[in-house]
Amino acid sequence: MKTIILRPADPERDFGQLADWFSILEGEPNSESGLKEYFDKERERTIQRVAEDEQGQLLGFYWIHRRGSMTGRMSLYLFVRPEQRGQGIGCRLYEDLAHAAEMARAKSLRVSIWDDCPQGRTFAEHRGFIEWKRQIILELNLDTFDDRLYDATIAGLKSDGFRFTSMEEFGDTEDAQRKLYVLNDATARAVPGSDGESAWDSFEDFRRSVCGSDWYRPGGQFVVIDTASGTWAAMCAITRFDGADHAYTLHIGVESRYRRRKLGQAVQVLALRVSEPDPLALIIALDHNGDVVHNLQDHSGHYHTVTSVNEADGYLWLGSLIQPHAARIPVP
Repeated sequence: MKTIILRPADPERDFGQLADWFSILEGEPNSESGLKEYFDKERERTIQRVAEDEQGQLLGFYWIHRRGSMTGRMSLYLFVRPEQRGQGIGCRLYEDLAHAAEMARAKSLRVSIWDDCPQGRTFAEHRGFIEWKRQIILELNLDTFDDRLYDATIAGLKSDGFRFTSMEEFGDTEDAQRKLYVLNDATARAVPGSDGESAWDSFEDFRRSVCGSDWYRPGGQFVVIDTASGTWAAMCAITRFDGADHAYTLHIGVESRYRRRKLGQAVQVLALRVSEPDPLALIIALDHNGDVVHNLQDHSGHYHTVTSVNEADGYLWLGSLIQPHAARIPVP
């Protein structure tokens, strides 16, 4: 019988592999650096273990995360290498996971399973899980989508006193983030099929886990403001995960008093218009023979269109003809 060793995953040693497995489980690209950043922020709410053999090869892992510090519900991920399945590794991982969740006083566990993974559903149902809801993912081809059809609607709403803006344009201040939190929280809890619970304990929790995340881009957070009252009436959060060839709509919400006025359609269209790929930051280093020795790229859009590079004090200082400031990174 295969010897299975369970231990906490080490960020430096294991998170590269775990990021690849998360990419499979979530259907979106994950990076080692992004997973490390997430774990640093959510460490107190997270319990995780990897399974390895006697030679130190990773066989699988589990990861459970508490949704807010006050709730008893935890979300779980569990994965075993396909070639290692059927040997009891998943059972061993789940037994440890269930015990850890019990010790953490979890009242319920939830897991998301893709429709094309019947073995995952069977594994869960054999352990007492029942289907709670179904979700679908829809894809919109922006090359063929004619958003001009919504121009008249948007113009009409603007003439009625609605302001369409992004967090970047409005000013991504603490006060603005508080208003975004209130709108996001209220509209998310009102989504059909929702359990009505808040995803965050407080504004501070929202600011840390959302505004402080690597996928949060103020330019992709669109809001609609009723200028007559100052009320934030609708929002659409959209982002492009690093390495993805598509944008992802994270949430669309309309405050209950403003529904049936096509604000949701309008704000989503405007958000889609800024979902093109972020500008690229590219720096290459050549040796005396003209061979590339370093190829540094960043697709986050935080700093881009680099037009000058100078080395000083252990850093590369970056300049740009269109950026309002300089940037620096450690010399590789």
